[in-house]
Amino acid sequence: VEEVNGKEEVKNGGKFFDSLISISAWNRDYFSLCEKQPIGRLLFRLYCETRPDLQRCIQLLDAMEDYEVSPDEKRKSRGDEIIKTFLNKQSSKCVDVAEGIAERCKENLELSPCKEIFSDCCRTLHDYLSSTPFADYQNSMYFDRFLQWKMLERHPITKDTFRQYRVLGKGGFGEVCACQVRATGKMYACKKLEKKRIKKRKGEAMALNEKQILEKVNSRFVVSLAYAYETKDALCLVLTIMNGGDLKFHIYNMGTPGFEKERVQFYAAEICCGLEHLHRESIVYRDLKPENILLDDN
Repeated sequence: VEEVNGKEEVKNGGKFFDSLISISAWNRDYFSLCEKQPIGRLLFRLYCETRPDLQRCIQLLDAMEDYEVSPDEKRKSRGDEIIKTFLNKQSSKCVDVAEGIAERCKENLELSPCKEIFSDCCRTLHDYLSSTPFADYQNSMYFDRFLQWKMLERHPITKDTFRQYRVLGKGGFGEVCACQVRATGKMYACKKLEKKRIKKRKGEAMALNEKQILEKVNSRFVVSLAYAYETKDALCLVLTIMNGGDLKFHIYNMGTPGFEKERVQFYAAEICCGLEHLHRESIVYRDLKPENILLDDN
């Protein structure tokens, strides 16, 4: 978001006039604004719901995403359902953009229902959505709302933004406390990296790297960074709060040591999903151990 003529302003129910706020052309990347950023993704999808043709594209993307995570024994039937619903000219939900590759998807599905069957179809849909639909979206009220959120992100975050609560744990550079956003009441975990300790251990690059990596990730299986700010004595990373304790505690201190097979499989699958997301972002996590695997309160 850029400041133009030294002013930021919102008028008439969220409409931006006279180019007071704009996102520079080189930052108007479809995947960044409509896929990676959660608010941008939601607003782009809300815009697509106003047009039946685009809504069908989104429904097909969701169906293909669901296909990829389906168990092996169900993948063939899910694939057949996708082809019948979205890639069949006789269907009322047929997606015209993907018609050209429908036969290839069908043939490959019969040969081997692997995860990558619909990869070309997915790319084709995103190529289409990133062209004219993306340009039209930028002239809509939904994009204006997105700009409002980006402007809100520019507001400075300080320690006064939060209420601080009890200490949750301690680490090499400081402690982790529970905190609450005053404006919304939402709870987070605030990781405080003490500047003196960072300097003493020459950990400046490590602290910066941690912040940049946390900014980059967006997965329900990886703790995410909500805010970052500094005080006179510390660098503060405000993270997703996990109230369920760590995996090591659950293994050894909750009833009989160890887990039943089904629970092991469930946790292993979640860990693999988190690692897969990190690897897609070219991030290698080198400190994986039970005490670093946190559980929520569900």
